[in-house]
Amino acid sequence: MRNMKNITWMLAGVLLLLSACKKPSYSFGELAAPTNLSMTATVVGVDATNPNGNGSGNVAITVSSTGALTYDIDFGDGIKRVVPSGTLTYKYANPGTNDYTITVNAVGTGGSLSTISKRIRVFVAFVIPAPILSALTGTSSKVWITDRTAPGHFGVGPNDVFSPIWYSAGPDTREACAYDDEITFSKNANDQVFMNVNNFGASFSIGASSTFYGFGGGDNCFSISPGGNKQLIFQDATSSSTPAQSTRIQFTVPGNGIINFGTGGTVYEILEITPTTMHLRNIGIDGNSWYQKLKVKP
Repeated sequence: MRNMKNITWMLAGVLLLLSACKKPSYSFGELAAPTNLSMTATVVGVDATNPNGNGSGNVAITVSSTGALTYDIDFGDGIKRVVPSGTLTYKYANPGTNDYTITVNAVGTGGSLSTISKRIRVFVAFVIPAPILSALTGTSSKVWITDRTAPGHFGVGPNDVFSPIWYSAGPDTREACAYDDEITFSKNANDQVFMNVNNFGASFSIGASSTFYGFGGGDNCFSISPGGNKQLIFQDATSSSTPAQSTRIQFTVPGNGIINFGTGGTVYEILEITPTTMHLRNIGIDGNSWYQKLKVKP
C-alpha cells in the first residue's frame, strides 16, 4: 500500500510538471485579406500645357479598400511609407520627366495582404538656386537689355574655353538692332521661369546662323520672330566649366532660342549673374562659344 501511494504521488508530480511546461497558445484571429482595393494617383497641375504636371512633383494619392488596417506604399523612387489613412500627397524630387510605379499593399487581419499598382509619369522642375532665381526675376519679373557700354557685351571664342578670346566687342560698336531688345524674365508661383523678348521687329544674327532662322547672308539684322512667352528649362551645366568660371547653371530656350542675338544655339550657361548684370555663354551653330552681357533696364 505504501508503494502504491508513492507511485500515485509520483504520477501526480509528473502530471503537474507537464502541465507547467505546456506552451501557451495564441490566436491571431481570422486571416482576411482586404477586398475592393482601389487607388487613384493624380499628378498635380496636369493640363494641356503641362501633361506631366506643373513641375512641383506633387502627386495626390488615395487608396481605399474593405477590411484594411493600414497601407504600405512604395512610391517607386526608393521611398516607402506606412499610411494608415490611405490618403496623402507625395512629392517626387528627381528633376526631369520620369516614370514611377506606385505599389500599395493593403494590410488586413493576421498580416494578410492585397496589392495594387499604378504607373505614373511626373515632371519635376529643376530647383533653380535661390540667389540666381532672385537675381534673374526679382520678386516676380525683370526686364533686361544688352549692356552695350560693357567691354565684351558681344564676343566669341573656341568652344573649349570660357572667355571671348577671339573677339570682344567694344562699347556701342554693334548694329542698332542688337541694342534695342527688351528681354523679360518672370516666374510663377511654382518658381517656373518664363522669357519674353520684344525685339521691336528685328534681331541680330551671326552670318553662320542666318539660314537657321530662314534668312541668308552675313552678320545682319533680320525680321526674326522671337516666339512669344516661353518657359525656360533649367538644369546643371553640361559644359566642362568650373565653379571659378561659371555658376554651373544653364537654361534652354524653346523654339529658335534667341535672347538678344541669334547664333543658332538654344542653350545658355549663366557664367555670372548679379541683381543688375548677367553674363551668358552659348554654343552657336558654328560650334563656337558666343558671349553676351545683359543688364537690368533702368
